[in-house]
Amino acid sequence: MAQEDQSPKQAFTIALEQDSSPKEKKTSLIKDVWKGVYANKSSLISLCFIILLTVIAIVTKLFPQVLPYDPFLQNLSESKSPPSAAHWFGADLQGRDVFSRVLVGTQISLTVGFVAVAISLSVGVVLGTVSGYKGGIIDTVIMRLMDVMLAIPSILLAIAFMAALGRGVDKAVIAIGLVSIPEYARIVRSEILSIKESDYVAAARVIGDSDLQIIVRHVLPNVLPSIIVRATLGISTAVLDTAALGFLGLGVQPPLAEWGDMLGRGRSELFAAPWLMFYPGLAIMLLVLAFNLLGNGIRDGLDPKTQTR
Repeated sequence: MAQEDQSPKQAFTIALEQDSSPKEKKTSLIKDVWKGVYANKSSLISLCFIILLTVIAIVTKLFPQVLPYDPFLQNLSESKSPPSAAHWFGADLQGRDVFSRVLVGTQISLTVGFVAVAISLSVGVVLGTVSGYKGGIIDTVIMRLMDVMLAIPSILLAIAFMAALGRGVDKAVIAIGLVSIPEYARIVRSEILSIKESDYVAAARVIGDSDLQIIVRHVLPNVLPSIIVRATLGISTAVLDTAALGFLGLGVQPPLAEWGDMLGRGRSELFAAPWLMFYPGLAIMLLVLAFNLLGNGIRDGLDPKTQTR
């Protein structure tokens, strides 16, 4: 009788030996991520570039006096001034320094990117976890709703949300965050469908762990690698969507500086003053490329096939 009482605990112990503790998983995860980024030189350079832009965004926000010019001060006498020693990136239609506005634009692009991904990630993980773990009618309803959202191009869906919410940076954050929810929900659901049948999950059920305990202790830690990779790539998508909304005039409102808005306002002067579009466009391209390359390095570090080489 005693052996029968101990057997579930023995099974749970054996199962847990195959699955490291949450603390060990976290440490191992960080090491694997760093190993993948460090081994990939393009990812390492991208990480340094992203850190640099983050520092620029913070410094220009807290200490705007470090900027060479006031990014919001208009000087019509210097309208469309070409790049020079005085204005490295030239001046825009209102005579504002493009270099200063590009630097300030990092604040909005990075903020929207990180916050929008945080919104979509948190909601998507919850929906994907409930859908994958519970199954049945709950799974069907949630996944069909996600399928409907995925059937609509993300930028069109974002525009629809913006039309309902109104213009502004805060509204853009919410709209971009909402359109990305289905991607995270589907990723988490697919991972959980396989993980919930694992031996250590079955053993946890035998000894009486609640569903919440099983999800927090054993399921979500094993989903983290896929979530981290997708979130990194998702930031680049959020930056592009932010620029697209700004280009269409649905994002930030004057006099705020945002790269997409700068592109939209300079498109009528493409041939007369190409620097109005070149430098904001270059900033968007480099930031998106940096996050994509960083995501590749993180994926390589978390890929079991790469780790066994």
